[in-house]
Amino acid sequence: MQLAIVGLSHKTAPVEVREKLAFNDDALRAALITLIKKENITEAMILSTCNRVEVVAEGSDDRLIQDFLCEYHQIPKDTVAKHLYSFRNTEAIRHVFRVTSSLDSMMIGEPQILGQVKEAYRIASDAGTVGMHLSALMNRAFAVAKKVRSETGISKSAVSISYAAVELAKKIFGTLNGKTVMIIGASKMGELAAKHLKSAGVSSVLVTNRTFERAVELAKVFEGAAVPFEHFTDHIDRADIVISSTGAPHFIITKPMGEEVIHRRKNKPVFFIDIAVPRDIDPTVNQIDNAFLYDIDDLQQVVDANLKERMSEANRAEEIIDHEVQAFCTRMQSREVVPTIVQLKDSLEKLRRDEIERHRKLLKDLPPEQAIDQITTSLINKILHQPIAELKAAAHDPQGPDIVEIVRKLFNVKPQ
Repeated sequence: MQLAIVGLSHKTAPVEVREKLAFNDDALRAALITLIKKENITEAMILSTCNRVEVVAEGSDDRLIQDFLCEYHQIPKDTVAKHLYSFRNTEAIRHVFRVTSSLDSMMIGEPQILGQVKEAYRIASDAGTVGMHLSALMNRAFAVAKKVRSETGISKSAVSISYAAVELAKKIFGTLNGKTVMIIGASKMGELAAKHLKSAGVSSVLVTNRTFERAVELAKVFEGAAVPFEHFTDHIDRADIVISSTGAPHFIITKPMGEEVIHRRKNKPVFFIDIAVPRDIDPTVNQIDNAFLYDIDDLQQVVDANLKERMSEANRAEEIIDHEVQAFCTRMQSREVVPTIVQLKDSLEKLRRDEIERHRKLLKDLPPEQAIDQITTSLINKILHQPIAELKAAAHDPQGPDIVEIVRKLFNVKPQ
């Protein structure tokens, strides 16, 4: 197996460079077929996302892949060469496992990359550019990614403000099924938090905004209801979760208002999420029983703690990958060695039979000892013909000493 990877990512190239080498889905099939026609490239797949472009190929020369990327996109090589990286064999296997397990992602543990790699593999399979080696590699990579996710907490902790809000809401309520969320102010961050809450089980959404038309527009996104801003206090007690991000210069929810909300809800808890700067909700609301208030700094602390936890889990994931890389390399070496042993035995057996057949007359005309001597001498000469030719050629090869050492080892010849 001669595995080569050439590519660039968010770690090595800015977006204006990455987009120049990107492939859309429609172009991938044609690009793969073009690549597989190159000499010494027998299998290939291309992973192209917003954060990386990588060619994974079974081939002996990664320079061919670099040339292909530049030629296909009609880009001078010197404009992208410094951004490209390449891996071969064991390190290439490790890279595939790390990418698929999201250890090389911009956000470690993000789930999207596994689906993107699977789609890249599917397209290559459909194009007929994947064979035995890449199939074995990618199927193992998918299994390793699953193992990393099941045996570590690499993807369990929220690492964005909006996901942190969902995580905290689940801790407060246990389940979000049947809960109602109110969005006060139509900010992007508030909308994103509401989307995550809705996907986590929240059943209904109320939207209020100073511009009522915007509230109506956003409510349609969530199949919810718009509430006039001047009357939102009449409806706020219907909400189990309140997300506020108005940008008002003063508190729009005060402690007395919070106390009134809890009273009207008969002491059922409310989770207040204040992501406005300046803040929308009086911090003393947190002093009210069953009122849980988190501002953007509180949420960021949760994110920071979770990021630290993910990094700790990432170290465990790296250990899993180290073990899996070693196991995969051993497995692939065995798969390649066994057929070679069989072929070697078959080849020598054919040579033995041919020599017996060629000297069959001698077996009748010569004494047995002399006939055996001639047959075995001829057989040894034929067996040694190719090794001797290689050794003579090695005298002019920079890798000659290594070749000599291999031959000595194979034939158990001790240096004089």
